Amino acid sequence: MEAAIKATAPGDFRIQRVVPVSGGDINRAYQLQTKSGRYFAKVNDAPQAPQMFVAESTGLAMLRQTVGIRAPQPFMAGQAHRDAFLLMEWIDAAGKHSEAGQAALGRMLAALHSQHRETFGLDHDNFIGRLPQANTPSADWTAFFIGQRLQKQLDIAQHTYSQAGLRASFDRLFARLGSLYPQEPPSLLHGDLWGGNYLVDAAGQPALIDPAVYYGHREADIAMTKLFGGFSTHFYAAYHEAYPLQAGWEARMDLWNLYPLLVHLNLFGASYLGAIQRSLKRYV
Repeated sequence: MEAAIKATAPGDFRIQRVVPVSGGDINRAYQLQTKSGRYFAKVNDAPQAPQMFVAESTGLAMLRQTVGIRAPQPFMAGQAHRDAFLLMEWIDAAGKHSEAGQAALGRMLAALHSQHRETFGLDHDNFIGRLPQANTPSADWTAFFIGQRLQKQLDIAQHTYSQAGLRASFDRLFARLGSLYPQEPPSLLHGDLWGGNYLVDAAGQPALIDPAVYYGHREADIAMTKLFGGFSTHFYAAYHEAYPLQAGWEARMDLWNLYPLLVHLNLFGASYLGAIQRSLKRYV
């Protein structure tokens, strides 16, 4: 990997020490200590890993193009022997969570969601975890959310959970989905914004990591922040002050979280099935 990186890495890239970093479910992660500084490397030998890392690098670059967004700079996605890798800026996640940091994160997400375009989706597909995420553009959020999000994951789930009655329940949801939410312009989303996908640096400032970007309904990002916790009232207050959410948004969180719950069902197993079934009962 060192030889592959040297061609494009900044500075004098000679690895002096490799330190494993814990916390990820999908990849192996390391801090690389070199003469020119510290870097963060993700490594994976799965067949789809090269495409995963190219997509993540593109997503990080898209986040960084938005004024006010902090995310690690991607340096290169490459391959060495059987391993694909992604090399990026090291951000020292040594900071403490604070009211000011949560408010800064809320304003950061509002700035990201203020980036609009005419259609939902993206000009390329990417990944959510290690699963493919289709982004074929659509002018209709209902059609996009059904066809490019829920249906794709439901098709995977049916191989293992065909007896759970999910298909019939989702079909009933699909029939009325368009009446359950207010219209919004397509916003640039992080796409996988749970509490483990932002860092707090030594100065107490937040940074976004591990994106699965696309243009979507911004409530979908907000919903993901509610799924596993990790975001305080100061985060939501600052977001709402910068870019107010429409009335009733809290009642729609379980609707949008059907997508990440299906993803988690397909990645991590049946423990997520009950949450999906309970959410479906709210809307059908």
